[in-house]
Amino acid sequence: MTEKLLQYIWQFQYFNRTHLHTTNNEKVEVIFAGTLNKNQGPDFTNAQIKIGGTLLVGAVELHLKTSQWEQHGHTNDANYQNVVLHVVFEHDKELPHALPVLALHPHIPKMLLHYYQSLMNGARLIPCAGNIHLVKDITWMAWKERLLAERLTRKSTQVLQFLQQTNHHWEETFWWLLARNFGIKVNADAFEAMARSISINILAKHKNSIHQLEALLLGQANLLSASFSEDYPLLLQREYRFLQSKYGLHPSAITVHFLRMRPGNFPTLRLAQLAMLIHQSSHLFSKVLETASLKEVQQWLNVTANDYWHYHYRLNEPAAFKKKRMGAAMIDNIVINTIVPVLFAYGLYHKDEQYKAKALHWLEETAAEDNSVINEFTQLSITNASAFDSQALIELKNEYCHHKRCLECAVGNSILAHPFPASGGTQV
Repeated sequence: MTEKLLQYIWQFQYFNRTHLHTTNNEKVEVIFAGTLNKNQGPDFTNAQIKIGGTLLVGAVELHLKTSQWEQHGHTNDANYQNVVLHVVFEHDKELPHALPVLALHPHIPKMLLHYYQSLMNGARLIPCAGNIHLVKDITWMAWKERLLAERLTRKSTQVLQFLQQTNHHWEETFWWLLARNFGIKVNADAFEAMARSISINILAKHKNSIHQLEALLLGQANLLSASFSEDYPLLLQREYRFLQSKYGLHPSAITVHFLRMRPGNFPTLRLAQLAMLIHQSSHLFSKVLETASLKEVQQWLNVTANDYWHYHYRLNEPAAFKKKRMGAAMIDNIVINTIVPVLFAYGLYHKDEQYKAKALHWLEETAAEDNSVINEFTQLSITNASAFDSQALIELKNEYCHHKRCLECAVGNSILAHPFPASGGTQV
């Protein structure tokens, strides 16, 4: 038994409510369990408890043992003066005050405690995997929406931090985050540092020249300092030296990495594709805000690096011919991890629900992700039809399953409540 579990049991009244008596043998009737208090003070406020025929309205405090009332220093704490009932799992000590004590241990179903213990002690990565089939679709639908809102709200925090650093310039903020996404996980920090070192105003001045854009991006990422023999890298090197001197640019101090990476994700290639995206678009975030069509956004992102890269993955190292298109998987990755979060953050910042709704709708239109986390759920027959589903499931795994926050999870709640519906409540 934990105090969180005891709070959960009291909140949802998952115990036998008949024949309740205080430790002094006074009859107890719970009219309203109270509202869970997440701030300082008693665990539940505004409860309505009838004791011995007298209706009491006030707070309820919960402990595993009666003696913890004194141990926690509540006796002389003014915050606890309005407590009308002390609910404990086990009554272990008579206290020198007249506060009624209700011991719940005899009234809690043993099966519920067994379920909870199995969730907490199980070795499976998804604690409730053995019973997850009990959860109804309607529960999943509502919970996925909540998970996605939590995920996007948390991601919005980073977006708004960047926004503050750009002096509330949304296009610049979008540029930083877009570049970070192009770096994928391995080079995200390096690409972000590169983006921070070149303002979009400088990029705009050179957007009509793909060579100058590549020179700026590759140079600021410290990828043009080697000795080259091919004409094109030498051209980029000359262009960069001129632009570096013109604008007083300082290359990023963060090294990009090539090791243990597929050639299609090499930083040289991703920067060349990013340069082409800048070359072919303008005010990209403004266009994202204006369009209602995700397909349009995907078309803007569907770029191919210039001809030199048809024969290269790295500068000065020829390879077999292959056009270096962005690819559907990378486009979806950018939609999921940059466009949707920034769009949602924009709606959050401006208190405009249309942008938040569009962000969620675009996730529904984007292909579902396929990774080890998602596979754990799909093997349990959990729906993963779109990025809406996969992002919600990633949030569930990382923020709830991993930390075993089953009591705060709608799925965990449903499974725990399955044999023990609260009075007036619903089963799984």
